[in-house]
Amino acid sequence: METIAYNLPQSHIPLAWYNIVPDLPSPPAPPLHPGTLQPLTPGDLAPLFPMALIAQEASQEREIEIPGEVRQIYAQWRPSPLMRARRLEKALDTPARIYYKYEGASPAGSHKLNTAVAQAWYNKQEGVTHLSTETGAGQWGSALSMACAFLGLQCKVFMVRVSYDQKPYRRALMEAFGASVTASPSPLTDAGRGILAEHPDSKGSLGIAISEAVEVAAKDPNTKYALGSVLNHVLLHQTVIGLEAIEQMAMAGDDPDVVIGCTGGGSNFAGLALPYLGRKLKGKSHARVVAVEPNACPSLTKGRFTYDFGDTVHLTPLVKMHTLGSTFVPPGFHAGGLRYHGMAPLVSHVINLGLAEAVTAQQLDAFAAGVQFARAEGIIPAPESNHAVSEAIRQALEAKAEGKSRTILFNLSGHGHFDMQSYIDYHAGKLQNYDYPEEEIAMALAGLPVVG
Repeated sequence: METIAYNLPQSHIPLAWYNIVPDLPSPPAPPLHPGTLQPLTPGDLAPLFPMALIAQEASQEREIEIPGEVRQIYAQWRPSPLMRARRLEKALDTPARIYYKYEGASPAGSHKLNTAVAQAWYNKQEGVTHLSTETGAGQWGSALSMACAFLGLQCKVFMVRVSYDQKPYRRALMEAFGASVTASPSPLTDAGRGILAEHPDSKGSLGIAISEAVEVAAKDPNTKYALGSVLNHVLLHQTVIGLEAIEQMAMAGDDPDVVIGCTGGGSNFAGLALPYLGRKLKGKSHARVVAVEPNACPSLTKGRFTYDFGDTVHLTPLVKMHTLGSTFVPPGFHAGGLRYHGMAPLVSHVINLGLAEAVTAQQLDAFAAGVQFARAEGIIPAPESNHAVSEAIRQALEAKAEGKSRTILFNLSGHGHFDMQSYIDYHAGKLQNYDYPEEEIAMALAGLPVVG
């Protein structure tokens, strides 16, 4: 029983990204200006993003053409492989068929490059020379650093302090691509200095790092801000994952009963799930769509669906999303890419509509699943991806208990080669499960902005 790969030729890289918004039964709530509480205008976003990406953010077009140069860069790793995990199926002794879309084959090691290349390209077309951004685990910072190197842009990365300390090789990779990397919170910005004055030993958060990166972009006319998840245009660029998977599953003569992705900000989940949800809305798919988040940062399962700031210092617009509150600072668990206080508004919206569902996974269960997967399939998943692996294994064992077949498709969003310290800590018994205390969630939610 061996792994089976379903590969597409480069000519099958999608020609257009898929925008689910026109197919939804109701539109997502608009982002609001934090001062006026009125819907944002393109001019409000112009200091941060190029106009082409602002247009994509509010687009009602079902298909948005992928620029030719972006597709040419995609060809270095796309189409990414779809694999059937036959050895894992055998190890689990399950009648379920398990497939995974492997995004770790990209040069940066994760799905993040799909939007990094696109964002860097659109910025270059409008004469931007510098990009600033944040990164949690380092996957997004690595991807944007590489994209900027390819397209001749300068890149400034604010890396969440706990990941900066835990993952020096991620930092080294970004610097090898020419990026400047700073631990966040930092003394370089008003936002960082304010946090450090109050919490000198702060481990940081994505919300804090976003504040620093946004501040840098807002103060420098030559710099724009690039975001690795959450916003509509980011999720749009990731839909190449699901569009390819639909074609590859047809090659396999199969169709998923369950589609799974881990969720932090929502980009890799959306990349696989949104094209399947589009098919479901057209009556062409019956798949359950499952988002898996960590117990330690449960925005979908314990957060509130309401307007909130995307950053800690409140420099960003207000977006309607599942949120734990912008002051939420999660513990330093190892899935750094899943430590964001909110969820993508579009993902939050489809969850709220009942089109997809959310579950949680504990850290130890996720790592146990990742190790089991690695020993069967030979790929060490990123700690974030382990959450999707754990749900896929749970689904497969549930099928076994029921004595029924089930086709499971999940997104293996990246490899864990730069995250080996987390596996060392897991095997040494240093990792712990963590349920974020209800009272601390309540305190963070108490500070939500009041929007009529």
